Amino acid sequence: MGNEKELVRNVGRVEPRSLSLGLLLGFFLALFTYISVSDRYVTPLLTVESRVASSYGVPTSPMVEKKMNSSQLDAGLRNATEENLGSDLLKKNDAIKVQPSSSSIIRDASSGRLDASSTQKLGNGNIGEDRHEQDGEKRVPDKSSSTSGDSTQKEDIINPKQPGERSADVKPQRKPICDFSSPRSDVCKMEGDVRIHGKSSSVVFVTSNQMRTPESNESWRVKPYTRKSHKTAMKKIREVSVKMSNSIDAPRCTLNHSIPAVVFAIGGYTGNLYHDFADVLLPLFITSRQFNGEAQLLITNSQLGWVHKYRHILKRLGRYEIIDFDNDDQVRCYPHAIVGLESYKDMYIDPLRDPNGYSILDFTKFLSGVYSLDRDSPIKMGEHPEKKPRLAIIDRHRTRRLINIEEIVKMAEELGYEVLRAEAKFETDVADFARIINSCDVMMGVHGAGLTNMIFLPRNAVFIQVVPWGGLEWVAKYDYGDPAKNMKLQYMEYGTSKEESTLIDLYPRDHPVLKDPTSFHRQGWNAMAKVYMVEQSVKLDLRRFRTVLLKALELLH
Repeated sequence: MGNEKELVRNVGRVEPRSLSLGLLLGFFLALFTYISVSDRYVTPLLTVESRVASSYGVPTSPMVEKKMNSSQLDAGLRNATEENLGSDLLKKNDAIKVQPSSSSIIRDASSGRLDASSTQKLGNGNIGEDRHEQDGEKRVPDKSSSTSGDSTQKEDIINPKQPGERSADVKPQRKPICDFSSPRSDVCKMEGDVRIHGKSSSVVFVTSNQMRTPESNESWRVKPYTRKSHKTAMKKIREVSVKMSNSIDAPRCTLNHSIPAVVFAIGGYTGNLYHDFADVLLPLFITSRQFNGEAQLLITNSQLGWVHKYRHILKRLGRYEIIDFDNDDQVRCYPHAIVGLESYKDMYIDPLRDPNGYSILDFTKFLSGVYSLDRDSPIKMGEHPEKKPRLAIIDRHRTRRLINIEEIVKMAEELGYEVLRAEAKFETDVADFARIINSCDVMMGVHGAGLTNMIFLPRNAVFIQVVPWGGLEWVAKYDYGDPAKNMKLQYMEYGTSKEESTLIDLYPRDHPVLKDPTSFHRQGWNAMAKVYMVEQSVKLDLRRFRTVLLKALELLH
């Protein structure tokens, strides 16, 4: 019994030390096991955290001494994990495919092409003015060389394909080269590889696709004059062939140009001052002014005298050598070409349709620069009482003459005008005549081509149109009345009576010419014009016309 007590006593003394030793050994064993098992997972994570932290400028120790904010750590871990650990989970959640950098795509687009090695293709979109197909891919227009002013449409990037492979769901798109929708003129526009051989009247737009396709054989025939509905005018205008061709069949270049080409015709009604401007010079301004003179003009049906007459205007619109299209045997290659001229209606520019927003005022301002016309406003009578206003009378010597012009001059001088009698003949130097008209404050004349000189008047000058008898008010309004108002001229119209017409001396009073002018209008332009525009001249009623000249003086105040 005593031994048992002793044993119990000894055990009670030894147990606390044994327990402590056991716990200590267990702790070290557990620690060793934890470190040996978890080290291969902890080390990479600490490495990633260290790299992310350092990228944000956060000081680190092997255990990352500072905590980063949650958004920085999330972004950093996301990038680092994809880069170093290839996280399938992130890729799956975001459905990401690795594609060329967006910056390289932007560089290609700004250069106006896609590199042949690029795996990007352009998607569906509205067809732009200058977008064409090349090498089986869509071409993005270079804004620096765009001529239409309408290159604001955006391209969409679709899933990349292998080089040379066309997307199955994207069909090649191209705006038609030629536009035949206008009632006045047909116009073909090409940008890319354009080869022109004037002598054969051929314009070829080259596609770089070597394979023959139906598209590569498309062709159009154009008469580049702005009176397409006038059979008489168009009859002798040379036809120009415009066609697409692959590079194998296209003619070889003999001259390479870095500027645009504009192909147009004279002929038709040209030689008449009104038609020189309405049919050619104004449409040429609309079409080529956008190039600011950096274009070459190629003229079919060319006439040396006409080109010389308007050389100052032509050189301002295309400062390079003017090419006689019909006799040019070179194969001229251009990066851009226009065949035909844009035209809205006679002596008019529609600023809403014009690619540059021009109006007829921009054309008159352009002419002022061409001919150095320094007067931009007429005399103001109240400010300069010592000066006489200048009146230009367009003096016609053949049809629609002013029979009593000497009396008209005398009356005008009595009213205080300084009077100039002027007739613009074909051989008249345009620059000299323009300066004469620009020096005047009032211009008057019987309806006819000579009134076209109103384009040289200073803005707010007075323009008086004398309308011959016989129902010609509509043509007078169309040809000169509306254009004069658009040019900001103060327009006055004087309608002559039957008694002021010389037709009363040529026909009996009961003749249909005098009794029923509308019957001649119904017979067509030629029948009407033969009588009322060719046979007729005018003898103004001085008493009636005096009030018109007085009103003009009032307008100058």
